[in-house]
Amino acid sequence: MNWDVAAAPSCGRLRPCGASAAGLRASATAGVAVLAGTVAIGAAACSSHAQPEAHRATPVRVQLAIAGPAKPAITTNGIVATKDEMRLSFKVAGVIKKIYVEEGQTVRQGERLAEIELTEINAQVAQVRALTEKAQRDLDRGERLYADQVISLEQLQDLRTQASLQKAQLQGVEFNLGYSVITAPQDGVVLRKLSQERELVPAGQAIVVLGARNRGYVVRAALSDREVVQLKLGDAAEILMDAYPGQAIDGTITEIANAADDKSGMFPVEVRFGSTPVPLASGLVAKLRIWPASSREATLTYVPVSAVVEGDHDRASVFVVNGDRVKRREVRVAFIEPAGVALTSGLQPGEHVVTDGALYLEDQEQIEVQSP
Repeated sequence: MNWDVAAAPSCGRLRPCGASAAGLRASATAGVAVLAGTVAIGAAACSSHAQPEAHRATPVRVQLAIAGPAKPAITTNGIVATKDEMRLSFKVAGVIKKIYVEEGQTVRQGERLAEIELTEINAQVAQVRALTEKAQRDLDRGERLYADQVISLEQLQDLRTQASLQKAQLQGVEFNLGYSVITAPQDGVVLRKLSQERELVPAGQAIVVLGARNRGYVVRAALSDREVVQLKLGDAAEILMDAYPGQAIDGTITEIANAADDKSGMFPVEVRFGSTPVPLASGLVAKLRIWPASSREATLTYVPVSAVVEGDHDRASVFVVNGDRVKRREVRVAFIEPAGVALTSGLQPGEHVVTDGALYLEDQEQIEVQSP
């Protein structure tokens, strides 16, 4: 189609050559109608997408509130040890001749563990034995002389006394001779060897530490005065060891000291293992959680830490499940334990509280409980 520019000098618009004004008006009218229809269709389509979607329930996980002790557990660290640890030593001073065992070695009752040089002790025994025999001969002679009325009764009594003293002295040195050799008093394991051969050791210095395996293992720990007064024999405990992470073993309080240690001022306690599902060794580090009997006289409500929101000192909030919605409830916090948060008011055991997703909820919001 050819465009005639001169045909419309007054308006400066281009139009097809040979087209009349009426034809142009008809074409414009038709274009407006088509545009209007297109706008109407678009508006209808936008109107259909702009309708609000239905509100979706918030997915959450819930957990049951439970009852627990009214006082927090006592926590401390301790050392695993055999129930009976014997520090064996020589009765007399001397030079160590031989140590027959090594650390970790299992020994039987009566087995020789160490001995000192016996030369000096044997000489002492021989000397005292000779003097004892002489005193007995003097006494026998004195008995005959007294019968012949050659010596007085006083002289005879002196001879009897001398003979008795020599016999007692002989028993003493023979006793020391028996303790110049260390033997195992019962079956056990050598925990520590504290001396070496050819060392000169004084009387009573520990040479070997022997642990009796037949008495089992315990955890030895120390507590402050405020803690120890809460405990009684038989209180339950939980034992955790770094050597076996995540594995808790039940225990029981079996010993509580009545006096504090002179150096530390702490009160020693002893916890016996309820069972030994893992291999134990003396010296393992253990963590103790002890529940005093007094803590079980009353109970509090416990919830997971993740259920508590917006804490302020001892005040906080939890979301309690009410059908398919939640109700925000104010609670009072007593203390926080690894097992959960203990609450003094605001919630009862048996109620369900929101854990995962609690931070994103509002009061009366609809929820959808997810499987654990």
